[in-house]
Amino acid sequence: MGTTLHTLAPNKGATKTKKRLGRGRGSGTGKTSGKGVKGQKARAGHHGARIGFEGGQMPMKMRIAKRGFKNPFRVEAFPINLKTLEQVFESGATVDVAALQGKGLLPKQVECLKILAEGDLTKKLVVKAHRFSASAKEKIEKAGGTAEVIV
Repeated sequence: MGTTLHTLAPNKGATKTKKRLGRGRGSGTGKTSGKGVKGQKARAGHHGARIGFEGGQMPMKMRIAKRGFKNPFRVEAFPINLKTLEQVFESGATVDVAALQGKGLLPKQVECLKILAEGDLTKKLVVKAHRFSASAKEKIEKAGGTAEVIV
């Protein structure tokens, strides 16, 4: 006869009886309930100290000497090369932040656009950006275009 609902049981060795803590010396887990004597791990609510906590000792991240300087006012320039402008824009076009965003070359929130000189420019473009490298400005003007600085 097959197994019926009232005779269902887990496989032998699949379940373990839970430790009955604090039930007298004879149980093996009486008095301190298997937690040893005092200390952080014996206390109620101990779930492991936070990451980097060293038991009250000054943590390593605070002991190590800090070096360098972090400028909170730094403005990160988003670079675009001339070769990209050559590929994307037609001769006589105006290249500015809006035009570049329209072509999907520039993220929506950009603080500063910088034009760099990698690649050659043969088209006459009006380029408006926050910054230009000296050689990029030179190449744009050599191709017959203009480089205007936006403030």
